[in-house]
Amino acid sequence: MSFIYQSIQKAKQSGQKLLAVLIDPEKTSVDQVVMLSEKIKSAPITHILVGGSTFYGADLDALVGQFKKLTQLPVLLFPGHYAQISNLADGILFLSLISGRNPDYLIEHQIKATPVLQKMQLEIIPTSYILIESGTVTAVQRVSETQPINRAHFDLAAHTALTGQYLGHGLVYLEAGSGALNSVPTDMIQQVAKTVSIPVIVGGGIRSQQAIQDAYSAGADMVVIGTAFEENPCFFESQS
Repeated sequence: MSFIYQSIQKAKQSGQKLLAVLIDPEKTSVDQVVMLSEKIKSAPITHILVGGSTFYGADLDALVGQFKKLTQLPVLLFPGHYAQISNLADGILFLSLISGRNPDYLIEHQIKATPVLQKMQLEIIPTSYILIESGTVTAVQRVSETQPINRAHFDLAAHTALTGQYLGHGLVYLEAGSGALNSVPTDMIQQVAKTVSIPVIVGGGIRSQQAIQDAYSAGADMVVIGTAFEENPCFFESQS
């Protein structure tokens, strides 16, 4: 953990709220990057995440390289598969799906990625990835073949997040999933944020400026916008 993680920690300590946009490489062409970069630069975005549940790597280098060239923001990989790695990124959220019990997503993909990461200069940020029930079966639930935590089980979510912290993870990512009908409950965010001392990221099902602010108020240190920006690149303009 170095520069990017330290900057996230400092933002948490100072009360600065962070906002990331998630780019799904399966749904984004290299030709779209110029337009998307302009939208990102005119929005209050602090980080770019690149990754998806069902994408295995084609054109990933080109996408990451273009975003690096056209923006000054840190680009972090958000891999759904061990092959989703590009040395052109600044870092990687090294995800472990600790809400599920499928060993492939707890440790197997990580082991397969390690020999590649070992040869790269990416900043590796160990991240507890916690899937929360959202009212529909999301892509990450289908692909990982794991059950999300019930959205009413605040204690289980908090204990799972704290377990990740005890394991040495640097971030907690509460995920409702791409295309979620419901975002992570604010009461759950609040309980998790009160339980752990590491930064909390919240994503999935957030479709309005008010929802972003609600997540921040509940204790999220970073909010991730994916589908809303994917469907409407003018999302932040329409919310202003």
